[in-house]
Amino acid sequence: MAEWSRRSVIAGLGGLMTSQALSKNAFAASNAWSFAFDGLDGKRFRLADWQGHPIMIVNTASQCGFVGQFAGLQQIYNRFQLRGFKMLAVPSNDFGGQEPGGKAEILARAEGEYHVTFPIAAKAVVKGPDAHPFYQWAASRKPAETPRWNFHKYLIGRNGDLVAAFSTMTEPTDSRVIGALVSELGES
Repeated sequence: MAEWSRRSVIAGLGGLMTSQALSKNAFAASNAWSFAFDGLDGKRFRLADWQGHPIMIVNTASQCGFVGQFAGLQQIYNRFQLRGFKMLAVPSNDFGGQEPGGKAEILARAEGEYHVTFPIAAKAVVKGPDAHPFYQWAASRKPAETPRWNFHKYLIGRNGDLVAAFSTMTEPTDSRVIGALVSELGES
């Protein structure tokens, strides 16, 4: 009888530990279509609405030395948007406090100075335990390729999987970025 009770307790604890591990890894089991971002304009951007399209998610900062990448991001958006490519900028103040302003300041730099026409999300945390759920999911998919600075680029494939990550140092018009986009669009 004592042996049976011990086995039951061990089995029960094992099941409890497994269910806790599964809940902690919920993001690992989902795809990008599960996530949404609030927009700077109050609109909600549900990635599921862009299902079947490649999507680039980029954490941005208006006062960053890499802010000029907005021009390259707009260039690839212009080149591929009519083929189904989607892009979303996610302003973040996580790195160097380089996005301290609000909606007006963010839009003045992105739209006013760089003529960005792709959507811009509301400011979000992109690193650490308080990161937006999308960024937690992306970190679980590519833990060695998480944002280490502003203008980190994630490419979501047409099937909702995270297919590529490009560091801040990789320009949006880099041949690796273009190649990954062309591959996802099924073009040569």
